[in-house]
Amino acid sequence: MVIGSALGFASISMFVIFATRAGTPLSMVLLGRYAVAALLLGSWLRGRLAPATIGRTFMPLLVYGGIGQAVVATLSLSSLAYIPAATLVFLFYTYPAWVAVLAAVRGTEPLDRQRVLALMLSLLGIVSLVGLPGTAAVHPLGAALALSAALSYALYIPLLGRLQRGVDSRAASFLISAGVSVIFLVAALWRREFSLALPAVSWWSIVALGVFCTTGAFILFLGGLAVLGSVRTAIASTAEPLFAAGLAALFLDQPITWQLMLGGVLIGAAVVLLNRGQARA
Repeated sequence: MVIGSALGFASISMFVIFATRAGTPLSMVLLGRYAVAALLLGSWLRGRLAPATIGRTFMPLLVYGGIGQAVVATLSLSSLAYIPAATLVFLFYTYPAWVAVLAAVRGTEPLDRQRVLALMLSLLGIVSLVGLPGTAAVHPLGAALALSAALSYALYIPLLGRLQRGVDSRAASFLISAGVSVIFLVAALWRREFSLALPAVSWWSIVALGVFCTTGAFILFLGGLAVLGSVRTAIASTAEPLFAAGLAALFLDQPITWQLMLGGVLIGAAVVLLNRGQARA
């Protein structure tokens, strides 16, 4: 189930590229994705959860959770205009390293030898993917957007943890999806990009994003998490960047280079180290 969810999450970039290449603005793609997900999650939750499950956290999750998710999605998927899909996913997967750095800065979790080694592996992975300064291995703006998304996600995780405390994760995901939908609806209207007259490939991509890449992947992830636990689930989820690289090579003609695989292996190893360290803690 976790591998299935990783495949769903890995497909996000591919379907976004299909839709934007057809001329659909990113704001409309993301509006469609989260609107479909909110409708499906709402239907799935009907009768499963009591209103008290959501309680006082309704508005904070809807507003702050939605804003945080919108920022992460916009930063990460905007980078696809400049860098390959696999590079984006590998760079985004540096977020556990940023979580460790931020925890050390706040003084909540010290940097032991294992965390320092993981950070060094992540840094080497970034260098392999992006290149040294002046080498221009990938577009610098694309790399900056992807790394900004990873850092934003690292900041978003503890906020989300506080917001959904005591709330069923399924309900939290529904509220966040609904909040993101409203944000992108406003963005599309403000930028005069809202239109339902989209190409067929864009509609199919939006449905796939909402059904398979968001709702389906989330349900599979929760099912796997209940069996494996958080640490083994996080480690199994490192299959996501590998899936992203394979899908990009198959459907987007984006080759798998040795720099890409080296960077991915280094970042994946850092994720495993950080999660194994968390398990011992």
